[in-house]
Amino acid sequence: MSFSGYSLDEPPAWGAVSPPAGDLVRDAIMKEKLLKEIAASQEDLRTLLARVQSVQKEVDKLTSGNETLQMYIDNLTVQMAKRR
Repeated sequence: MSFSGYSLDEPPAWGAVSPPAGDLVRDAIMKEKLLKEIAASQEDLRTLLARVQSVQKEVDKLTSGNETLQMYIDNLTVQMAKRR
């Protein structure tokens, strides 16, 4: 129970003053703004996730290429050693 006339745990008493209508409109506008910000943030995260996935595919491709090149180098080294 709070002493400001409002309580979070108890329903308002009869005759309790409801918040002014301006507060309701302002709260609704703030809520709408917050929802838009959340939606925009989610879209930004989706974009970042797509970028991370494409970069990961590129890294995997380059890693595979590096492994192939390393095998080629190893084979050439063995062949050169056999010739000497």
